[in-house]
Amino acid sequence: MIARLSARYAMAAVIALAVIVVARPAAPQAIAPAAPQTTAPVAQPSPAAILLAKQIIEMKGVKRMFDPIVYGVVEKAKNVFLQTNFMWAKDLNEVAAMMHKEYDSRTSELVDVTARIYASHFTEAELQSILAFYQSPIGQKVIVNEPKALDESMAGAAEWADNISADIMAKMRLEMKKRGHDM
Repeated sequence: MIARLSARYAMAAVIALAVIVVARPAAPQAIAPAAPQTTAPVAQPSPAAILLAKQIIEMKGVKRMFDPIVYGVVEKAKNVFLQTNFMWAKDLNEVAAMMHKEYDSRTSELVDVTARIYASHFTEAELQSILAFYQSPIGQKVIVNEPKALDESMAGAAEWADNISADIMAKMRLEMKKRGHDM
């Protein structure tokens, strides 16, 4: 049970981290002078800004991060129906395979949505600076090494969460025992 919850929390953390990584540039001022910081999103991003944002997103390989989302949704739906009747497993597996074929390619829609969101937070000039950064040697190094660093960070976070979970469970048992509840 704890391992299943930890896996769910880890997946949620991975998705949240992926969104954070997509939503922030990595040090664009290294290429161009820093533009004034704005807190409000750009009102309506231009088609050119959306195109620049999409180039950045594609360059960073964000689509690969989104690919598991469709898979997970199909598998979750299949498992909901399996709980209704496990005897349907063969048919549900076949239907799930059909759904994967139909929906797996739709992650490009999520890339488009993400590009629009990304473009709404940066001006065209800022997006050009960000793109220039990712095209630079250090930007290319970030693209290659950032996923590795994030994977290692997530593994470390999962291990930390497992350790703290065990500690919390032990302390909760102790406190409940003090109140007369054996767990």
